[in-house]
Amino acid sequence: MQIQDPNAKTPFEWIGGEPVIRQMVDRFYDLMDLEPGYAELRAAHGTDLDKARDHLFWFLCGWMGGPDYFVERFGHPRLRARHMPFKIGILERDQWLACMDQAMGDAAIDPVLRERLKTSFFQTADWMRNVGT
Repeated sequence: MQIQDPNAKTPFEWIGGEPVIRQMVDRFYDLMDLEPGYAELRAAHGTDLDKARDHLFWFLCGWMGGPDYFVERFGHPRLRARHMPFKIGILERDQWLACMDQAMGDAAIDPVLRERLKTSFFQTADWMRNVGT
C-alpha cells in the first residue's frame, strides 16, 4: 500500500515521490510488452525500453513538482518536437492513455489524483498527435 497525501503541495508529494513514479513508469512499459492491445504503442518505442523508462521517469518527476531530472540532463522538454519523428495518431494516443491509466491503477494511485492526471495526460497526449488518425 502506497502512502499518498491528498493535502500535499505538489502531485509529486501526493503520489508518494520517486518510488511510486518509478513503479508506475515501470508498470507502464511492462504493460506495453505484455498487452496485445498496446501493440502499436509498443512498436513505436523500438527494441529497448530502458532509455524510454528513464526519460519518462525523469520527466514525470519534474512535471509533478519534484526534482527536475529531465531538464537538468536535456534542457527544456520540448515534448512535441522530441516526438515528431514518431507517428502519433488517435490510436497511439489512446493506447498511451489506456496503458498509463492501467499502470496508475496497478500502482494504486489515489483515485482523485489519478483522475487529475488522466485529464492532464489526455491534454498532453492529444497535443502530441502529428497524424490525423
